[in-house]
Amino acid sequence: MHKDLSNTFVDCHFHVFDAGVATAQARYVPQYAAPLSQWRALAEPCGVGRGVLVQTSFLGVDNSRLLHELAAHPDRLRGVAVLAPDADPQSLAALDAAGVRGLRLNLAQVSHDMGHWRRASSLWDAMLALGWHLELHTDVGALAGVLRDLPAGLPLVLDHMGKPGAVSLRDPSVAATVRRAQQSPVHVKLSGTYRLEGRDPAALTALWLAELGAAQLLWGSDWPWTNHEGQARYRDLLAALRTWLGDAAAERVLVENPSRLYWRETT
Repeated sequence: MHKDLSNTFVDCHFHVFDAGVATAQARYVPQYAAPLSQWRALAEPCGVGRGVLVQTSFLGVDNSRLLHELAAHPDRLRGVAVLAPDADPQSLAALDAAGVRGLRLNLAQVSHDMGHWRRASSLWDAMLALGWHLELHTDVGALAGVLRDLPAGLPLVLDHMGKPGAVSLRDPSVAATVRRAQQSPVHVKLSGTYRLEGRDPAALTALWLAELGAAQLLWGSDWPWTNHEGQARYRDLLAALRTWLGDAAAERVLVENPSRLYWRETT
């Protein structure tokens, strides 16, 4: 009999990979392994029973490891895959059945030119039909320009607090996100504080809470914190979330919101 995990906390952003495995074009090759068992050893004592496995940039469009983990743990895991803009839209149905709920577009430290993605209308349509979202990771201050090149109705999840240039409603990334949220669903992932280049994560959390509401916030550990391994501890990240939001809102962010988005549970 499977343990009921429906009320456990959800980590909406972590990775698994093997040492030395990356695409030929990868800018980063991991020198250590990050197995699922290690994530569970950190997460479960903190009450985190479920997770969203996010495809890493250095594995490119080879989602085989992600799909293997989803198949082995269908009650515990959901996934976000990486595909090319010219991927066959028909392939998304099989990924959805496997537990994939979104596509990740990671533009951090690479060109933010959206030329190929502007022509991905068939892929966007397939995502919309399945109820998928686009998970978007940009450089600090670069979000507004990317949002202009995406279909207005496409649901979004913004990695690492959206990485605005400033914690202000006047910041272009913040203003563009707030406008976008009036047209289609936008979730902001409270994660990767060490990737904010000095912006105050508590103040940024308060801004997103005020402008989008608790229902649009998610939490992710970003484990194993690639390139920032010494700057985070799993338990401390969860404790910070409660400090920023308070217990009631934190419970919603950790259970209700991800259950709705990734497990399609209604409350």
